[in-house]
This record gives sequence, C-alpha cells and structure tokens, in this order.
Amino acid sequence: MDSYYPVFLNLKGKPCVVIGGGKVAERKVRGLLECGASVSLFSPESSPAIMEMADRGELRWNPREYTDGDLKGAFLAIAATDQRAVNEAIAEEAAMEGVVLNVVDVPQLCTFIAPAVVKKGEVSVAISTGGASPALARKIKESLKDADALEYAQLAGILSSARTKIKRRGIEVHPDRWQKCINQELVAMVKDGKSEEALDRLMSALTEGSKERSRAPS
Repeated sequence: MDSYYPVFLNLKGKPCVVIGGGKVAERKVRGLLECGASVSLFSPESSPAIMEMADRGELRWNPREYTDGDLKGAFLAIAATDQRAVNEAIAEEAAMEGVVLNVVDVPQLCTFIAPAVVKKGEVSVAISTGGASPALARKIKESLKDADALEYAQLAGILSSARTKIKRRGIEVHPDRWQKCINQELVAMVKDGKSEEALDRLMSALTEGSKERSRAPS
C-alpha cells in the first residue's frame, strides 16, 4: 500500500472544486467552507443544502456535468461521484494541471486521502489507515471523542498566548519544560473560567530560572 505524508493544508481563499451534488459532496463542501476555501461545485443536480449554500453565495454551483477544463486554476479538487469513467477523467486532468485530488472511496486515483477527524476547540486529531479501512479510522475516531487526553485541547488558547509572550521576551524554553508545564491543574483552572490566572501560572513555570536575551539598542 502507498504511504501517505500527513499534512494540514491552509485553504483560506484557495480555489477548490467539488464534483458531485449528493450527501457526500455536501459534507465535503462544508468541510472546505469551514477552512475558508473558495468552492466551485459541478453537478446537474444538488442536495437542498448545497443549493441553499449557493443561494447564500457561499459557493458557486455550476448545474452541469463535469467537463475537461473544470479543474483549471484549482488548488484542490474532490470527486464525489460513483461514475468510474468520470472519476478517471477527473484524475487525468488533475495530474495534468497539478491539482491535488481526492476521489471518494477510490484511493488509487487520489493524490491525497481524507482522514477521519476529531475536533475539540482549536485541536484537530486526524486518523488515517492509509486507505486500508475507512471503517477502522471512523471506529478509532468514535473512541477518541471523549478521551481524557483531549481535555488538554482546552489549553490551546493560553498556550498560544504564552508562546507569543515567550518569543517577544526572547526567552528560550526547552521542549521538555513545555511538556512538564502542560498539566491537569491548568485544565481545571481553564474549566473554572480562570484563564488569565492559568496563563500567569504557566508563564511563571515556563520562565522560572530563565534569562531574557538582551535586545540590541535601536
């Protein structure tokens, strides 16, 4: 089996194409829009939800079959059709145009496969079986939804703030110290609405014994 390189793409403002108008295409469109992508969809018929999104101007719906040339200028494309000949034509154009492509449930035509994703706040956990078993990826996703480890996702905000403060002050913090300072005590404080207090405590723990690098005079 192919080995896939895991990556998170910044799709904000990127032109993305979806071919298909059913429930699967609808789900793919929603995911792209959540990431800020600029979405064009090609399908003679579409689900009511897709038509509503098009009416609101959230995507451009082209009510026709895919034709060669529809991927020109696209950054990413998703083929959500069950027509083998159409999928193969899409894959051929994607290869010619250098467009990264996912053909739903046809990994051999894909240049990327969509993982099962668990989201909690700012944290996303992607699960992939390399195309071997989407059902297994979904099973693992379901088992992780309420995992205790995901409670740490609630610290994303204060950790981001602390990271910014540390950089501004020119302090070097060893990765092991970061790990030691990320603990359940901080989680409990954030849960109780004490985010500022949690940030102060985190900063004290991170900078204990550290020296700020002196800044060159301006």
